[in-house]
Amino acid sequence: MPSVRLFVCCVIFLFAATANAAVPIKSHLDVVWAKPDGFTLTADIHVPEAGQKSYPVLIIYHGGGWLLNSKSIMDDMARYMAAEGQYVVVNVNYRLLADQNNTVALNKIIEDAMGAVLWVKDHIHHYNGDPGKIAITGDSAGGHLASMVMLAGKNLESDSFAGASLGFNPSYLPNGKTAEQVAANDGLRVQAVILSYTAFDLTGMAQGGFESEQNPFWGWAKAKPRGVFGDGITFAARPDFYQAASPVLHIPRAKDYKLPPQFVHVGSEDGLTTPALAKDYVKRLKKAGQPAELKIYPKLGHGFLDSGCNDYTNGCFADLAVPTLKDMIKFLDRVFARK
Repeated sequence: MPSVRLFVCCVIFLFAATANAAVPIKSHLDVVWAKPDGFTLTADIHVPEAGQKSYPVLIIYHGGGWLLNSKSIMDDMARYMAAEGQYVVVNVNYRLLADQNNTVALNKIIEDAMGAVLWVKDHIHHYNGDPGKIAITGDSAGGHLASMVMLAGKNLESDSFAGASLGFNPSYLPNGKTAEQVAANDGLRVQAVILSYTAFDLTGMAQGGFESEQNPFWGWAKAKPRGVFGDGITFAARPDFYQAASPVLHIPRAKDYKLPPQFVHVGSEDGLTTPALAKDYVKRLKKAGQPAELKIYPKLGHGFLDSGCNDYTNGCFADLAVPTLKDMIKFLDRVFARK
């Protein structure tokens, strides 16, 4: 998912989508929700104006290999889901590995994703969102973040990634609450999860050269390849770091902890996060007794939910993404017993 993209029809499509929306939406752009280590994190919040007092909420995490892009890459999707699905949509930014002079650790990125959910639960009522009806979604690296919020939400500790459990400390915490208290109250629990061509296994990626020049994302981000958890931390030396951030290794048995319903999907031609990986993840979920749906979209590759038109996907949002977004809306409507 290269950072250099030609969104040749993006502005035209955004105008058309707004003009033909099922309901009008009101957009609150670049809302600051946290400043971890002095780094400002923002979100765009799109609110349907259909006369209801509150709506279910969808939080979106963008993709880009934890190195590229921003919430803008999901702008078309966010607006579509708000207007056509009538969901309050929160399209969030998180830190990238190359930020802060290429020092951001992957656990900090996961903590940003967790913090976004906690901020939404505290504040979304100001935007007609229902804090008790929250779904999360992401594509590629963003899907990894969504799955980690769901699967590691009870593995929290104030001393981030320093204790024996390698727990996470969300970038935003409710006033007066510690990470441990949030975990004890299951404060990160959400009601639905949609995972789009998702990265499920950090251990395999590390062994496959993700932290080396073999991974072109570093070059696209103009950053020097390095260990994603910091200097001196490698898979050979500390496999536990990579295991702690690998969703596929943390699926609980349903009798121990019931996960929310999940819709997992991927394109049949995706060579980056392949159909085989999605099938394996869903197989593990079902073996554990967890609810999950899988769909493989024919003739689609990686990144097909991106905004506008670009060379990477060889197509445009309206043709590539909209059929899948309709399926997402159907899934969410079932979960939230709407329509």
